[in-house]
Amino acid sequence: MATDSSTVERVVISTCYPVLVHGFTGSSHSWGERLVDGLASAGCPPVLLDLPGHGRNKTAQHAKQFSLGSALSAVENAGQWPAGLVGYSMGGRLALHFAAKHPDAVRRLVLESASPGLASEAERRLRQESDDELARSIELDGVEGFIDRWQRLPLFESQSGADEIVRSRLRALRLENSEEGLAGALRGLGTGALPSLWDALPAIHMPTLLLVGALDPKFVAIGERMAAALPNGRLFVVPGAGHAVHLERPDAWLEAVVDFLAAS
Repeated sequence: MATDSSTVERVVISTCYPVLVHGFTGSSHSWGERLVDGLASAGCPPVLLDLPGHGRNKTAQHAKQFSLGSALSAVENAGQWPAGLVGYSMGGRLALHFAAKHPDAVRRLVLESASPGLASEAERRLRQESDDELARSIELDGVEGFIDRWQRLPLFESQSGADEIVRSRLRALRLENSEEGLAGALRGLGTGALPSLWDALPAIHMPTLLLVGALDPKFVAIGERMAAALPNGRLFVVPGAGHAVHLERPDAWLEAVVDFLAAS
């Protein structure tokens, strides 16, 4: 729906239509039929979108399309608000920005392996430099070479235990992205490019589920800090899962998310 930049139009709806925001290198298809069908069967049919630089939005006419404002507009235009909002990794960071900007629009917030960003300007500057270097490597080496390196990062090591068919499909979906799109998303939506929300957490009052994998100690620690700062935050650590809980433990993800979204 079209709205102005400061106000989200609220629509009274009788069922739960959570908006799902994917992570970097993903798309609206990367959640998979298992999760989408599971949410729909539980009475929460999800709304999916493609962030700038990904999926159907993998190309852009100018750099402004890879901005925080553009990403938040994509989230806003996708939903029927108020609604639940679910974000994974980079998508979780953007979902948190949306919830901070539109607190009355988000009924319940689920953040999977997400953070409020880097607290200091010095940290953000160093991360921007790192992300820009990575973006240049994507432009030089192509998507396939980058995805092969990306999937070998220690952060994703635990995904080796996920279903081979699911992992192969996820890789194929990642390869559908473009050099331009991924590089632009890194420069415009990366951790270093976005302002920190650590100081804003105490003012975010909607019920918030922080979903992390036990095999991802960095984000377990971040989740603990966030849960302590959020007035209505709750941390759930999923055993046997790493960074991508929805991929590695889909049944546990569904149970936790459905129970949380359905709560009154």
